[in-house]
This record gives sequence, C-alpha cells and structure tokens, in this order.
Amino acid sequence: MKIGLFGGSFDPVHLGHLLVAQAAREELGLDRLFFIPAAQSPFKPDHPLAPMPARLRLLRLALAGKPWCEIDEQELHRGGVSYTIDTVRDYARRFPEAQISYLIGGDHVAKLPSWRDAEELARLAEFVVVPRPGEVERPFPQLFRGRTLKGFPLGVSSSEVRERIRAGQSVDHLLAPEVAEAIRGMGLYGKMTNDE
Repeated sequence: MKIGLFGGSFDPVHLGHLLVAQAAREELGLDRLFFIPAAQSPFKPDHPLAPMPARLRLLRLALAGKPWCEIDEQELHRGGVSYTIDTVRDYARRFPEAQISYLIGGDHVAKLPSWRDAEELARLAEFVVVPRPGEVERPFPQLFRGRTLKGFPLGVSSSEVRERIRAGQSVDHLLAPEVAEAIRGMGLYGKMTNDE
C-alpha cells in the first residue's frame, strides 16, 4: 500500500492544495492520501489559526467526493505544536507494510536535518517536494530520500488567500466554490467580496 501524508494548517484549504493532492495521487500511485491539519505549526508558532471546527469543515467540503482522500485529526486532538515525527510514527505503526510519502514545500528541504528525530524520520518516510512556480529544486540532505512532484504548481498560499479576503479582494478561482461560500457564511478572515 502507498500512503501519502499531507500536513499543514489548511487555513484555509485552497485549490493549490487540491491540485497537489491530485498530482501526488497520480505521480506516486497513492492508494490513500491523508490531509493532516496541524494544531500549531512549529514553523509559525506565533501565527493564530482559524478555529479547528472551521478548518475541518472547510477541508470536508473541499474533499467531498474524493474517496481516496481522508482527513486525519490526530494533530488537532494532540494539541500544541505539531511535530511530523509523531504523526509518521503513528502511520508506521498502523500501516507497517505501507510505503509512506510525506509532502513538503521546497522551502523545507534544507531544514529537514533540524526536524525533531530527523534520522528516524528519514528512515520512516520518503519526502515529496511540492514545487512552487519559479522555485529552484534543492537536493535532499544526507539520509533523506525524496523526489519532486511535477504536478500543477500554483503560486497561491493560504496566507495570500486570507490577506485578499481581509483586503476585500476576490478569491475567485483560488478556492473551491463550496469552501468560499462556507468562509463567507462563517465570516472567517474578514468580509468577502460577492464576485466569487
């Protein structure tokens, strides 16, 4: 079995995340892909996130009709800062025969040796880089196995989506329509324009 793990704040989930999921499924031959929303990123400890129920609702809406995608809430329930090794250990225990691929942004490749329990992490999972347009491919540090998705690089981030909403700018074509409608209905991130 081939399992993909896609961690992140997903605050909010956007079309770039969904394109990454599709590319990972196709290029890696994944049987299942788990979206793993973080309680708090170790890379952004001072960044407040939207409430957990809101982020989960948006993920459920975005992933509806994709039976090969699942949401894993373990990091949310664990609370505090989310460390990749804790999650990867859990998958290695639950799926001992599975090949585990962990999706990361290209900006994290050079930092992998500084991640918690890096040697064990390198042994348990292959890392798959999600490219951003114009980003230079970096070699993987010693011990780490990995590859880069060809995928559909989309230069959009959750922080840009939040900033556009706060500024009253359109997020049309950046979010799935049902996600945009839910954000509008919950009043997350500010007042959205009506052209979505």
